Amino acid sequence: MLLSDLQGKDVIDIISGGKIGSIIDVLLTKDGKVEELSIQKRRFLFFNSSITSIKWTQIDKIGKDVILVNVTN
Repeated sequence: MLLSDLQGKDVIDIISGGKIGSIIDVLLTKDGKVEELSIQKRRFLFFNSSITSIKWTQIDKIGKDVILVNVTN
């Protein structure tokens, strides 16, 4: 899977069902494994956007259109 494939997917919290945001970047370990995803949260028509991180271990499922994460882990 390419980074560009991930960037097109919405990130959804499986507990609340709410959209967290969209992937804008990936943090890799020194040996090339994915450690974290940088997620851009958008609020109110692109204003007040912020960036948060989701650890790779918090990903529950990567689907065709969305990535389901459990942020309580």
